[in-house]
Amino acid sequence: MSETGLHHVTAFSGPAGRNLDFYTRVLGLRLVKKTVNFDDPGTYHLYYGDAAGRPGSILTFFPIAHAGPGRAGIGETQETALRVPRASIGWWAHRLVESGVRHEAPVHVFGEPTLRFRDPDGTMLALVGVAEGGAAPAWAGGGVPAGHAIRGLHGVTLLLAEGEATAAILTGVFGFREDGREGTATRYSGGATPGGHVTLRAVGPFLPGRQGAGSVHHIAFRAADDAAQAAMAEALRDRHGLAVTEQRDRQYFRSVYFRESGGVLFEIATDAPGFAVDEPEAALGEALMLPPGLERHRAEIEAALPALA
Repeated sequence: MSETGLHHVTAFSGPAGRNLDFYTRVLGLRLVKKTVNFDDPGTYHLYYGDAAGRPGSILTFFPIAHAGPGRAGIGETQETALRVPRASIGWWAHRLVESGVRHEAPVHVFGEPTLRFRDPDGTMLALVGVAEGGAAPAWAGGGVPAGHAIRGLHGVTLLLAEGEATAAILTGVFGFREDGREGTATRYSGGATPGGHVTLRAVGPFLPGRQGAGSVHHIAFRAADDAAQAAMAEALRDRHGLAVTEQRDRQYFRSVYFRESGGVLFEIATDAPGFAVDEPEAALGEALMLPPGLERHRAEIEAALPALA
C-alpha cells in the first residue's frame, strides 16, 4: 500500500483565468495538467501541484465562468490546508497583503502556526507551518522563492453533523490514527508527507452545504495500485455497507468513488501512472491534453474553452 494520506482535492471555481492567476502567481503552484472534465468536456479541469505533480501535492479545479457561489454547511470540506516551512508564515502574511488577499490573524492549530484566507471564489484555504517543510521538494518556477514555497497539501477539515462513522472509515480502511482533539475538532493522521491529515469537525445538526464556486467537490485518498484500491473498496462494501463505483480511468490515475456516511464525496485514486504519462515532466501544464476518446473532438473542445495565458 502507498503511504496513508490524500492524493488530491478537487473544487469548483469561477472563471478559469482568474483561478489560474491566483494559484500560479499568488500561491506559486505549478500548473501540472491542463485538461478537461472527462464527464463535461466543455469545462477545463486544471491541476496544480509541486514540480512533478506528486500525489499529496495536488489541488484541482473545475472552472465555470458563471457558477453561483457555494454555501458552507455540513457534509462538505470546510478547509483545505497547504504545507509551508514553519519559518515562512510571516513571509506569506506579507505576500497575501501585497497581493490584496485578505487573511485572518495567524493562530496555532494542533500546535502548528496556521494562516487562513480565501481564494477569489471563497474557497477556504490555510497555510500551515511545519518543521519538516524546508526539506520537502518545492516548485520555484511560479515566483515564490524555493525557501518559502508550498510543499503540497497538509490536510483537510470536514464539517459533519457527527464524526464517528467517518472516523471509522479513516482508521479502519485508510489506516489513519487519531492524534489530537481541540474543541469539536478531532485530527487523524497517516504516514504520508504531504497530505497526511484529515480533521473532523462534528457540530451536530446544521444547514447542509451547497455545491458551487468556492466549494470542494471531493477529496481523494491514495492507493499504491489497483490491488490496494480494490481492497479498500471491498472493505467499504463489506464492513461499512457503502456503495462504491466501478473503477474509472482518469488518465493520470484510476479512481473509484463513494459518499461516506457524513455526506462528503470520497475518491480513492491510484498513485500511478502520474502526470508525465502524456507529456514530459519539463513541459507539464503547457498544452491542452485530452484522453484518447476525446482527441477526435479537439477542435470543437478548444473552440468552446476560454483562452488561458
